[in-house]
Amino acid sequence: MPRYAQWLKTGMEKRGHEVQLWQPEPRIYNFPAPAFLKKWLGYVDQFVVFPSQVRKKIKNTGADTLFIFTDHAQGIWVPLASELPHVVHCHDFLAQQSALGMIPENPVGWTGKKYQELIRKGYRRAKNFISVSCKTKEDLNNLLNIPAQRSEVVYNGLTQKYSVTNRVTARKDIGRFCNQAVDEGYLLHVGGNHWYKNRAGVVMIYNAWRDEGGKLPLLLIGEHPNEVLQSAHEKSQYGRDIYFLENVPDALLPAAYSGAVFFLFPSLAEGFGWPIAEAMACGCPVMTTNEAPMTEVAGDSAVLIPRMPSDNEEKLTEWATNAAVRLMGTISSGTGALVEKGINNVKRFDSDLALDSIEEIYFSILDTSSGPQHRS
Repeated sequence: MPRYAQWLKTGMEKRGHEVQLWQPEPRIYNFPAPAFLKKWLGYVDQFVVFPSQVRKKIKNTGADTLFIFTDHAQGIWVPLASELPHVVHCHDFLAQQSALGMIPENPVGWTGKKYQELIRKGYRRAKNFISVSCKTKEDLNNLLNIPAQRSEVVYNGLTQKYSVTNRVTARKDIGRFCNQAVDEGYLLHVGGNHWYKNRAGVVMIYNAWRDEGGKLPLLLIGEHPNEVLQSAHEKSQYGRDIYFLENVPDALLPAAYSGAVFFLFPSLAEGFGWPIAEAMACGCPVMTTNEAPMTEVAGDSAVLIPRMPSDNEEKLTEWATNAAVRLMGTISSGTGALVEKGINNVKRFDSDLALDSIEEIYFSILDTSSGPQHRS
């Protein structure tokens, strides 16, 4: 979210707007205290000190000021500006849904439920929203008490330069980073350990693909593997060909995508699904889940598979095998047409076009709130 906020700030400044970025600073948190108290001191900064600072700053803002909450998770602060021109950007409601018991794969404790309840009470006071996908907008509408005054969808724009690069060079760069020979290619996944990223499901598909005759290694870029992923790795008879790449520089990601034979992204849920667009922009064919919002991002330019079923060994095996067979068949028949469709598809996610659409919505909110004299 800090990167998204900076993207908005930079984009609006380039369009001639004055932008201030307000965020809590670690003041009380920096007081000497035992480690177990540090979290609570941080809460004081967020929920006591920062709101007081915002109230004072608001008094010095002009009538043509728009208050932008870059994530609905900032809902606790929304009431501070709910009677002023404002908009809330929404990314995904997975934490909210988990706290409400709507996602059994991700149980939430009592304190987590209360925290999400405070966030929900806050953003329900808002009147204007911008969601990153139609799925996110649908989830928002289901969580609001009353319909929003303004609720729009603007797909994310790629904030980093992703483009097709020389495959040979890309594989050499990745090989040097992971100290492995990957000149023949590899399967790829990019994502963290969040439950919905389904990294263990990636390993299951890979195992089945190897059973079908696949020969290439699997690279997983992201965090250090958690216990679930470690277990999947240890149980795999192909574990020696599965590599976890941590702390991969952003500048190396385009090479990682460009060098891959296929990108596996069988997420259980997403708010948008950045890696799908990133991979396609780099000329990498994609396999992802046949559910929104993955389908919104992928369109008809990816191999779509069913969502991984619940923990039933027979169904899981069938799911992984079916995905592997489709993967094997697609690679064997050639991916050129799929790659071309993907490159054309991601033109929808141009950063400048996204910022233009967001700016137009910002203007509209100000016009509605204070009149068209602010469109200067």
